[in-house]
Amino acid sequence: MSGWQPDVLSGYWQTTFALGPDPDGEGDLEATLVRRGPADPAARRAVLMVHGFTDYFFNTEFADHLAARGIACYAIDLHKCGRSHRDGQTPHFTTDLARYDTELERALGLIVEGTSAEVLVYGHSAGGLVVTLWLDRRRRTRAAPVVSGLVLNSPWFDLQGPAILRSPPTTAALRTLGRWRSHAVVRRPSTGGYGTTLHRDYAGDFDYDLTWKPVGGFPVTLGWIRAIRRGQAQLHRGLDVGVPNLILRSDRSVREVANPELIQRGDAVLDVAQIARWAGCVGNRTTVVPVVDAKHDVFLSLTGPRRAAYRELDRWLDWHAEEGETRG
Repeated sequence: MSGWQPDVLSGYWQTTFALGPDPDGEGDLEATLVRRGPADPAARRAVLMVHGFTDYFFNTEFADHLAARGIACYAIDLHKCGRSHRDGQTPHFTTDLARYDTELERALGLIVEGTSAEVLVYGHSAGGLVVTLWLDRRRRTRAAPVVSGLVLNSPWFDLQGPAILRSPPTTAALRTLGRWRSHAVVRRPSTGGYGTTLHRDYAGDFDYDLTWKPVGGFPVTLGWIRAIRRGQAQLHRGLDVGVPNLILRSDRSVREVANPELIQRGDAVLDVAQIARWAGCVGNRTTVVPVVDAKHDVFLSLTGPRRAAYRELDRWLDWHAEEGETRG
């Protein structure tokens, strides 16, 4: 593991840790843990943030909000993503979501090293699926109970689109093709409908690296979508993350080809009805809140919906803190 070094974000620090050779044959893997400000040994709560597909950690507004509540903020760029992508690697590519467990456990260990902080886990979109599966595996293996809560932001709980994409014949074909033609591209980058609502160079409010998060997204490969579908199938059979959880989502889905105003006020990536349908499979005590007019990433929404999302998060964090005092 490298020592803590200044990050690309001012006032943030990062450390990288080696994960060894890639089982998918794309060289050596590394992950990057990012920390807001100096370490705080006295922190009682911390958060580990996990991004989605075509994403990395950049939302300092979100981190600032949590830090104002006394929560120490950490985020991980998973292997092949953002800061952790290396030459010759397919961005975000994996054929098994469980491979992320190693870097998530390493990150968790670094966060609690030298502190007694309880850790909240936060996951967005594909990252929401990844952390849900990870926490279920932690509970089943009786890992140390460091994690105290889970916040999911528009988690990817099912494959959106026509029902035929989720049919048994399609699933079986994907299972076979994804194994033998794992790098075959099944969806190319779009013209950037949703992405253009986020970045300030287009119609958004946020600044980030368009190399690490291109407006049209990265290509989707058969091997990666096979891994996602396998993870979603596990979720559909029922999980138990072992901790209270909050699921935030938009109140509506919109088509990415819709007019720009509509894309600004709905989830242009996922089917929110699917999120609502499968939320009960996360386990433990689940709170689901639809945020009116929110985007796919509710914390990158327009100002009004974004403030509403923060209010809902704060209500849940207040409740969670009170529950923690009762448990303690």
